[in-house]
This record gives sequence, C-alpha cells and structure tokens, in this order.
Amino acid sequence: MKAMPYFSALALALVSSLALSQPAFENPSPTAGSSTSEEANQMADKAMYKPVEYQNAAKRGPALVVVPGEIKSNNATFTQKFGPNNIADYGELELGKANFKILERSDLGPLLNEFTLAYTMGDPNAARKVLQKGKFKTTKWVVKFDVLKAEPVAQSSSGFDGQAIGNIIGIFGGSRGSAAAGVAVGSVQTGESTGVWIIGMRWKLMNANTTEQVATGYTEEKMELGSKGTSVLGISSSQSGGLTLDSLVQRLIQKCVWEIDSKHK
Repeated sequence: MKAMPYFSALALALVSSLALSQPAFENPSPTAGSSTSEEANQMADKAMYKPVEYQNAAKRGPALVVVPGEIKSNNATFTQKFGPNNIADYGELELGKANFKILERSDLGPLLNEFTLAYTMGDPNAARKVLQKGKFKTTKWVVKFDVLKAEPVAQSSSGFDGQAIGNIIGIFGGSRGSAAAGVAVGSVQTGESTGVWIIGMRWKLMNANTTEQVATGYTEEKMELGSKGTSVLGISSSQSGGLTLDSLVQRLIQKCVWEIDSKHK
C-alpha cells in the first residue's frame, strides 16, 4: 500500500510531461517517406527558422518601439511580397527574444502614426508630445529596419543534350549495338540553373526623446535559388529549392538584433 503514492506521483508526472510536449502532426503527402520526400525535406530543413542565442539575452533591455522602416528597392518581386510592417513584425519578435521590453505597435492605436511621423521627420518637439502619452512615457529607444538593397545579381545555367552525339554514333557505328548506344546517348539530357540575390538591411537606433541617431549598422546576405534535372532513357529526376525571401529577411533581422543586443544594450 505504501507504494501507491509513488506510482500515483509517477503517473501524474508522465501525464504532465505528455501534456506539456509540443503537438506532433502527420504528413498527409502521398509521397511521404519516399526518396523524393526525403530529399525535399532535407532541403526544407535548412531553410526553417532557427533561433539565435543572443549574447546579452539574460540582461533586460530598455523599453523601445519598432517603427516601420523603408524599402528602398524597386524590385517588384520583393516589394509585392514585403512591406515595412512585415519587417517591423520580425523586428519585434527578435528584439523580444533578446529580452528588450517591446511596446507592441498593435496596442498603440492611432498614436503609432503620429509617433512614426515625428521620427520620420526628425521633429523632437512632436516626438516629445507623443512620448507624454500613455505607454510611450517609458520609451527609451526607437528602432527602424530599412531594406536598402534587394536585387537578383547573378544567373548561371548549364546543360547537356545528347541527341546530336547519339545521332552521330547511330550513323557511323554501322551495327545494331552502335544504334542502341546512339539511342541511349541521345536520350541523355541534363540541365542546371542557379540564381543569386543580394539583400541588404540597415538598422537605426534613435533616442526616443530627441529623435537623434544613437547607432546604426548594415548587413547583407545572399539568397541562392537553384534547380537541376536529368533524363536518361525516359527516366527523369529533378530538384529545385533555396532560401525564401521571408527566411532571408528574418535572418537579416536576427543579425541586426544580435548587433544591437551585443553592443548597445
């Protein structure tokens, strides 16, 4: 009978650990578990979100507001996908993980537009008027993330079509074997293409009371997109993938926040 409390506690601990574990989901894809699925998932794993260990995360940072920055790029692909608010959302997420006190833009209501305008115009008097209201009273810094560059800068492709060589083998071989070899070689087709983007991001740290710039920095990252395919005797295989714009922007934000956390907290 004395063992009952022990087993009850053990069962409770097991149930609690199961309840606290993250949910797991099954893969409904008809190709799940196949070689193509494994290859695609291996590529996708490299593009998934990876948290950054911020150097001074144990130290509480001052209160700040992330205002929507600017996108200087004229690239339509980028500007259709991203706006200043998307980037500011990523900024709030990472600064929160670095243990800064974030004043959520969604909680600031119409004051946010007035606040953003004051810092865009560099008007300290207008900024002070806003800072005397509500949650803004505790704000020390204003942070902006601006995309200064987003453009595809390089493209390279190569391929092989065996049809011409196969025809030559078939014509000059003079035998059934050479004809078969010509067909085999002629069926070989390979192709490979790679494109590279460069995206550059600037961050600004401004004094909330004076609108003066406290610090700034800039970082760039490359985004590579590639595809390749092979076909031999009617049997084909192909792969394509690369980092997405969303993932690259978030990684740039992480690099910027790492610098703010390590040098300016």
